[in-house]
Amino acid sequence: MDPRIEHAIATSRRSFLTSAASGLGLVALSSVLRGEGMLGQDADPLLPRPPHFAPMAKNCIFVFLAGGPSQFDLFDHKPKLNELHGQPLPPSLTKNVRFAFIQKDSAVVKGSPVGFRRYGESGMELSNIIPNIGRQADKLLLVRSMHTDQFNHHPAQLMLQCGRGVFGLPTAGSWMLYGLGSESRNLPGYVVLTAGRGSSGGATLWQSGFLPSSYSGVPFRSQGDAVLNLENPPGLPDELQRGGLDALGDLNRLRHDELRDPEITSRIASYELAFRMQSAAPELIDLSKEPQEVLDLYGLDRKDPKIQADRDGGPNQFRTFATNCLLARRLVERGVRFVNIIHASWDHHSNLDTELDFNVKMADQPVGALLEDLDRTGLLDETLVVFAGEFGRTPLGENRKGHTPNTGRDHHPFAFSLFLAGGGVKGGMTWGETDELGWAPVENPVHINDFHATLLHLFGLDHERLTYRYQGRDFRLTDVGGNVIRDWIA
Repeated sequence: MDPRIEHAIATSRRSFLTSAASGLGLVALSSVLRGEGMLGQDADPLLPRPPHFAPMAKNCIFVFLAGGPSQFDLFDHKPKLNELHGQPLPPSLTKNVRFAFIQKDSAVVKGSPVGFRRYGESGMELSNIIPNIGRQADKLLLVRSMHTDQFNHHPAQLMLQCGRGVFGLPTAGSWMLYGLGSESRNLPGYVVLTAGRGSSGGATLWQSGFLPSSYSGVPFRSQGDAVLNLENPPGLPDELQRGGLDALGDLNRLRHDELRDPEITSRIASYELAFRMQSAAPELIDLSKEPQEVLDLYGLDRKDPKIQADRDGGPNQFRTFATNCLLARRLVERGVRFVNIIHASWDHHSNLDTELDFNVKMADQPVGALLEDLDRTGLLDETLVVFAGEFGRTPLGENRKGHTPNTGRDHHPFAFSLFLAGGGVKGGMTWGETDELGWAPVENPVHINDFHATLLHLFGLDHERLTYRYQGRDFRLTDVGGNVIRDWIA
């Protein structure tokens, strides 16, 4: 017997009469409203919602370089480091500084072998090892004066993604989905694409924290099944699955009527989304209809060069990262609100020159292609692209015990660089400046919470109004800080 019929028979006579008393028309109306997500207890939590004010961006692609790339070799040219290479810094500069591994008494300055040049009409100064990104310089807002409160990876990664370096908080992607919903009906509103060895933050970097679980990021794979265990077992027809989901939904709604637990609504929405994804997800990762020129633009067929690496991420990193960048474009085309591309590791405590060269060659072409492709297809105006790590690297070479000579850099939270593009930000603009050693900002410092406040503002969200009450107080992504940097906005 159909599970829904069994459920109807089990319903008490009084309950049935009560539900039918208002007539079949109301029953039919309820069915329509449920399908449209307009009944409170059954509403799809991912339905689009209006912003606080007119937005400049609709989608975000956040390229996260887990580990912390060296700003001195990519974005913030400091000739003084080469002048002082091998010399100690004044003790007053490092007296009260806590490092992850550097031994302060014997630490010396490390220069950079990388050259810089000016790109585009804006004349933006960038490393010559990122020529493809450099060609997009007039689209970039380069921020050289970022700083954070955390100096170890996992807390700093949480800080970048969640606003504070503690467990249990929603990520920026979750907050954005909570505030705006998703325009995609057949794919999650928040998708995570990973490559490399895996970040130290792991799944905590796409958690929904105390927000309902519908707002969590959903990890996708770039080959094989996009989401594991999504397909039906062999022999299960669609109509039988549909009947089972309907019966399960009815039971969950009855339970929700008793408990009013928002997680039950999330559960219903998740089952329904998974059903719709069974056709949408395979189509998403099928790149066979992409023109060859697009595949070549992103560099999908590039081979990994062989290097001696301390932090190897396994084979096919070039192809995986390039595929993720192309999938990110395809996801935002299909209405996905937030795409997080996570690659690890950029944590170069040693072997910096070799391993950074590998990572840069892996990332430069696909990221440059992503910016060009979004612009060519008209998506860049409404898609904000972020390229960032959780912190920077020290101007001092790392001299931890047992590691000689100094071939890498330690964690540096006091100053680092990132860039944004599209989505309502000014292109061809460099913001902020650090001192001649790159130790700390000397002009227009930007805290992580300022970055988040501005990020939300670009999407039409007031960071002080986007709150969620939990444990007796109203939480927000920026917690108790953060200022919108209006000079960034086009």
